[in-house]
Amino acid sequence: MNIIENFDLYAPRLVDKKEYLCSGHRACQGCGEVLGLRLLCKALGPDVVIANATGCMEIISSMYPYTAWEVPWIHVAFENAAAVGSGVEAGLKALRRKGKIADRDVKVVGVAGDGGTMDIGLQALSGAMERGHDMLFVCLDNEAYMNTGIQRSSGTPMGASTTTSPAGKVSQGQKTWKKNVPEIMVAHGVQYVATACPSYPLDFINKVKKAIKVKGPSYIHCFTVCPTGWRSPSEMTIKLGRLVVETGIFPLYEVEDGKYRMTVEVDQLRPVEDYMKPQGRYRHLTPDQIEIIQDRVYQEYNKLLDKVNGLHAWSDLQYEWGLFD
Repeated sequence: MNIIENFDLYAPRLVDKKEYLCSGHRACQGCGEVLGLRLLCKALGPDVVIANATGCMEIISSMYPYTAWEVPWIHVAFENAAAVGSGVEAGLKALRRKGKIADRDVKVVGVAGDGGTMDIGLQALSGAMERGHDMLFVCLDNEAYMNTGIQRSSGTPMGASTTTSPAGKVSQGQKTWKKNVPEIMVAHGVQYVATACPSYPLDFINKVKKAIKVKGPSYIHCFTVCPTGWRSPSEMTIKLGRLVVETGIFPLYEVEDGKYRMTVEVDQLRPVEDYMKPQGRYRHLTPDQIEIIQDRVYQEYNKLLDKVNGLHAWSDLQYEWGLFD
C-alpha cells in the first residue's frame, strides 16, 4: 500500500522544539489524545488562550498543585468550551481596541473531547461557529466518555462495546453510526474544516497552522487512540492511528472555503478488520456484522471522494438504526 502525505503543498515544516504541554502529566500509557494535545500546542505556539472542557486532558494536566500547561489555559465545564472561548475572543477584541495587546496576535482555541464536542457541547459549538468568532475549535475524539468510565458518545462507532452499550446476549454494542461533526461544521459555512490524527504529526501540525491563520471560525476533528477504553495494546497507538486512515474509516482531508481536498491519499483501502482485530471493544462482532460496517465505510469514503472530485451527488445510502438487533 502506498500512502502519500502531501506536505509539499503546505508551509515550511519546522516544528517548535519548546514543549507547551510539559511532561509529568498523568495520561494513561500509550494515550493518543495527550500526543494530539502536545502536537496541537507545538503548532499553536505561545500566543494563544486555550479553553479546555472537562475531560481526560483536563484531569491529567491540571491536578493541584501541579500543572502541565505553559500557555494561558482555562478549565471550563463539559459543555461550554466553545462558549467560553467566544467570550475570551470578545475580550481580546476589547483589549485590542484599547491598545493593550496591539502588538500581539493572540488566538483563542477551544478544546474538548468527543462528548464535550459532539454531544453536550454541540449547541455551544454551533453557536460560536454561526456567530463567526475568530477561534479554532479542536475535538480530540477517542470515541467515548473515557474519563468518566468508557460510556458511549455519539462519536462511538457502530458495534463498539462500552459500559453503556455493552456487548452481550441483549445488546451487540453501539447501535448507531458515528456522528459526522466535520460535515456539520462544513454546513455552518466554516471557512476551514479538517480531520487529523497524531499518527500523521506533520499533517496535523500543518493543519493547525493553517487553521489559526483564518480570520474567523475554524474546526479540526482529531482522531485519538485510547488503549484503555478500546482494550488495545498501548504500544499499538500509532499503528492503530495509521490503520484507521488506511482502512478509510477516518480519512484525512480538509475543506477550505467549501473545497474538499484529501491530505493523505490511500491507493487501496485495507479491510476494516485489520483495524478492528487488535481492539477488545470489537471482539464480539460476527463476520456478517463486520461486513455491514465494511460496506458503510466504502459508501462513506466514496461520498467523500465525490466531494473531493467536485461530484456532490446525494447518496442513496439509508441511515438505519439498530442494524445488529
